[in-house]
Amino acid sequence: MARQGRQTAAGGTRLSSVANAILLMKTFSDEQSELGISALAERLGLAKSTVHRLASTLVEARMLEQNRETGKYRLGLAVFELGSLVRRKIDMSFEAKPWLLSLREQTGETVNLSILDHGSVVCVNFFESKKVNRISSGMGLRKPVHCTAEGKALMAFQPPAAIQQVVDGTLERRTLRTVVNPAALKEEFAVIRARGYATDEEEYELGVRGIAAPVRDDSGVPVAAVGVTGPTQRLTKSRLLSLVRHVNAAANAISARLGDRSIGALTSTG
Repeated sequence: MARQGRQTAAGGTRLSSVANAILLMKTFSDEQSELGISALAERLGLAKSTVHRLASTLVEARMLEQNRETGKYRLGLAVFELGSLVRRKIDMSFEAKPWLLSLREQTGETVNLSILDHGSVVCVNFFESKKVNRISSGMGLRKPVHCTAEGKALMAFQPPAAIQQVVDGTLERRTLRTVVNPAALKEEFAVIRARGYATDEEEYELGVRGIAAPVRDDSGVPVAAVGVTGPTQRLTKSRLLSLVRHVNAAANAISARLGDRSIGALTSTG
């Protein structure tokens, strides 16, 4: 029974029911926004009974809606919500660009915009320092939340249950400076919430310091973090603290661009 519903594909196996459900949703278009079972079955080359089961399952998941008058199907609100989520991430990265570039010029260091994703912090935009000795970054680079400035800046403002899950989870010791004590990490999150920014004191990588502040959306919820990262010989502790106003200003300006009005966000790139 475990093998039923699977078919071999290039490089491995796939769930044929999932593949068919995806193909079904891709059948809709601007020109054909509503389709009946017969039309869907014809386009997919599947039996009507199979298509009906697929459509019924997708309706329950809100991926499809059924027109009660015609009986035809159309894409549901869940698809729109998922698409909006992806679009917001793309739009946020684009909208943040002027302030990220300005922040790089102000600090001379590598800057990035990161988001939370499945328990990690992921870079969605970055601009490297122009200096020879610089810290590199990369689109899609994934790091732990407990030992990075961006991760802590975002995690500190999450619901208590989400914070507790991180604190109770596996806290990997990246360096001797990594905070792996649950109580100490929870206390640090409280400090970050109070002051509005987070730092990385060689906790992720020796010889590297960073600072980050949260970016909020139009509902005032932190959805990203703006960070500055540099080598410790240049980004000393005192220098790091002097960057607080620049990082906060960039985070506030991007927040304002996303519609946040909760913290009197700045709107200029200067």
